[in-house]
Amino acid sequence: MANVSIVMGSDSDMPVMAQAAEVLEALGVEFEITVISAHREPDVFFEYAKTAEARGIKVIIAGAGKAAHLPGMCAALFPMPVIGVPMKTSDLGGVDSLYSIVQMPSGIPVATVAINGGTNAGILAAKMLSVSDSELLEKVKKYGENLKDDVVKKAEKLNEIGYREYLSQMKK
Repeated sequence: MANVSIVMGSDSDMPVMAQAAEVLEALGVEFEITVISAHREPDVFFEYAKTAEARGIKVIIAGAGKAAHLPGMCAALFPMPVIGVPMKTSDLGGVDSLYSIVQMPSGIPVATVAINGGTNAGILAAKMLSVSDSELLEKVKKYGENLKDDVVKKAEKLNEIGYREYLSQMKK
């Protein structure tokens, strides 16, 4: 049964939202993923958000651009945590989406990650779930250790081959 629902207002958001899915997969967290619009199909959206808890969902990750109402509407209807992912748009670079998601009224919080921050949304959802799941907490800790190890390896390589060669290899 899925513990996390990943939703997006448009399939154009899929490359960013797939980052959240990839993190959750790596950590062994069950999830569902769909495209749903609070504006274009409000009846379908309301049914989705109102039944999420009964379906076993514990966290919703909602990505949206422009007016970015999807995360806030999820938070208004779903009693558990909602993580908003503002999408970079061509109009205002995603700042409009960021402001729309982060400036929710009192009583309707939405945890918000960076513009196009799908990876961090997946990590944050896993951390939220790990509060009551010690096995998942160990996986989250290991994930963080792997990030540290990656940085150490990059620094060692840079020191070994020098910045010019390192940079030329990055451009390939």
